[in-house]
Amino acid sequence: MWCGLLVSFAGSQMQLWALFWHIRTLTDQPIAVSGIGVVRFIPILAFSLVGGLVADLYDRRRVLLLTQSVMAIVAALFGLLTAMGTITLTHIYLLTAIQAVTISFDLPARQSLMPNLVPNQDLPNAFSMQSIALNVGAIIGPALSGVIIATLGQQYTYYINALSFLAVLAALVAIGPVPQVRTGDRNAPVPVRAQTPGMNLAMIKDGVQFILRQPLIMSSMLLDFFAAFFSSANTLLPYVARDVLHVGVIAYGWLSAAQSIGAVTAGLIASQRTQIRRQGKILLLSVVAFGLATVLFGLSRSFILTMVALILVGASDTVSTIIRNTVRQLQTPDSMRGRMVSVNQIFFMGGPQLGEVEAGLVAQAFGIPFAIVSGGIGCVVAVLWVMRKWPQLVQYNGDEPILAGAPAD
Repeated sequence: MWCGLLVSFAGSQMQLWALFWHIRTLTDQPIAVSGIGVVRFIPILAFSLVGGLVADLYDRRRVLLLTQSVMAIVAALFGLLTAMGTITLTHIYLLTAIQAVTISFDLPARQSLMPNLVPNQDLPNAFSMQSIALNVGAIIGPALSGVIIATLGQQYTYYINALSFLAVLAALVAIGPVPQVRTGDRNAPVPVRAQTPGMNLAMIKDGVQFILRQPLIMSSMLLDFFAAFFSSANTLLPYVARDVLHVGVIAYGWLSAAQSIGAVTAGLIASQRTQIRRQGKILLLSVVAFGLATVLFGLSRSFILTMVALILVGASDTVSTIIRNTVRQLQTPDSMRGRMVSVNQIFFMGGPQLGEVEAGLVAQAFGIPFAIVSGGIGCVVAVLWVMRKWPQLVQYNGDEPILAGAPAD
């Protein structure tokens, strides 16, 4: 599964950064990236809670087989329309919206499956390894995107991404059935092939109420949202590359990979650490570092300094992501994990998507550097607010009682 995700993440990151570049070739207006944020966020807001319930009621592995197949088809359509020369911003927004609906079901199932594959004590290391897979892919993918666009053409970034989903599909077939605790049986692992109960809105309400009663989970979700909202400047990177740094598509590919270089380094270090303590303070400090690195990114006028700033952004974000994911999964029973992840998806994916809207509007009105710097400052202010509102997060050490059930054998 890890190897399959590594290949798929590389393809997805190639498509993501190629898509940003594609938009820049279709229009020179930064506000165009706001449309991407809108068409991503609305489907996630509408379908995430249902997607989480599906992950708790049904076979998570089979859900992933379906969602991964749909995303492969969407990527192929991107490539076909581009090759035909008929693709427009409208097509990009529509296909991105379809992809966002699919992700609303894919992510809760994928994140909830991981605790079923490894024992609880190994979960922080597993999330570190997942972060490494994501970010190695995010180094390879963006770096290749610039080369492929320059040599083969834009459409091949989409075709290659479509093929990359086959790696995950093959892995899901290979691992076979995975036991999970489902809603309706909270006491012991239940074979996922067993008959499942029906869906109803009360189950979604139960998931939301559970999160509202868990200050550690709730505060970490809000921290994630505000940090991503204020410091979400990735979609402005093509404009930084072309209009601020005055570099071409190859250099843009390396800038796109810079965050992941930092993230892989941090993930490798974290994956080898055992029994990390003072996790709450480490989490908060890493998000502060994330905001300050974003400020440096906005102020930079040098290619090298921008690379360094983005590497720091990626490293700090990875540290906070590993801790956030571990806290949430260990504080959530297995039968509730899908719904927890679905609510979290609204926060951590809604933040960047709305942040892209905010960044595009601010960049249009006040310029690209101001949009990035002001976002970094907003991120730091948000951390201070969360610290004051939820002191439990500051005090969290990492050895508190674990609520999660159904560890892997």
